[in-house]
Amino acid sequence: MSTPRVYVIHENPEWFPPLAAAFEAEGVPVQEILLTEGQIDLGAEPEPGVYWSRMSASSHTRGHEHSKEYTRAVLGWLERAGRQVVGGSHVLELEVSKVAQHGLLQDAGFDVPRTTAVFGTTTLKQAARDFTNGQDVPFITKHNQGGKGLGVRRFDSLAEFDAYVDSPEFEAAVDGITLLQEFLTAREPFITRVEFVGGEFVYAVRVDTSAGSFELCPADACEVPQVIAGAVCDVPGAEQPSTFSVRTEVTAEHPLVQQLRTFLADQRVTIAGVEFMETTDGRTVVYDINTNTNYNPAVEETAPASGPRSIARYLGGLLETQYAAQLTA
Repeated sequence: MSTPRVYVIHENPEWFPPLAAAFEAEGVPVQEILLTEGQIDLGAEPEPGVYWSRMSASSHTRGHEHSKEYTRAVLGWLERAGRQVVGGSHVLELEVSKVAQHGLLQDAGFDVPRTTAVFGTTTLKQAARDFTNGQDVPFITKHNQGGKGLGVRRFDSLAEFDAYVDSPEFEAAVDGITLLQEFLTAREPFITRVEFVGGEFVYAVRVDTSAGSFELCPADACEVPQVIAGAVCDVPGAEQPSTFSVRTEVTAEHPLVQQLRTFLADQRVTIAGVEFMETTDGRTVVYDINTNTNYNPAVEETAPASGPRSIARYLGGLLETQYAAQLTA
């Protein structure tokens, strides 16, 4: 067997360079497992090391429609062999299901957006009528298996929604589950993403949404129609580019951060970014858990700690604990 190292399971090479640099800076041996194709010998022992899965719910948008299934197979093989897996099978299932996220957050006492999950498309129009009590009030849609703002659209009337469902522009969810969600208004034009590594707070990111809409991916902001991806909110303000910055007043002692820390520990999720927003009517709504979190370069330049290097130190520490003798031999 080879020298123990950290193995990073993913499907998007474009996201890996900042992580590779962080592992190198921390002196932690690392190797990619790119799950776009390949094979595993089910009768063989996995290589020694710590395995970190950062498979994305949006992998199908990059032509990797089977990578989530590949990851399920690999994680099962690793876990049966007793290898330490960060972001294991239970975390993958959370990543690829906003329904699961919503239920767990709600059960833990967080304020979450009112949501209906619609299976298939034949009942979508009626489901929207049930959701709005037949009224022309704003609501949004999103895909259950999301990321990248998939399926996120605002509708101001049922007629507008009906026309969309019947149009060639209709975007079907990859798993057939469309979410209908209440439309909320942000108190100020930003939302917040709280980063955790090793179960501990790293920093909070203030995401400026004054441009009106954008895709919440810290690695690179992308515009999507009408609403923040996942944030189900109105963001009034002057048109200007969306920006990321450290939200310094949100610290490890913040009550919501403490509550999220406990929640992630209970769910055995050690690396994640959790998004919330504060509304005009005084709510603090938690709406998304990202277990394959990316980090914005501008934030990293000013943050009190580095997200990628925190991950490298955390996983390197797990590796050292398990394989100290082999690593120093």
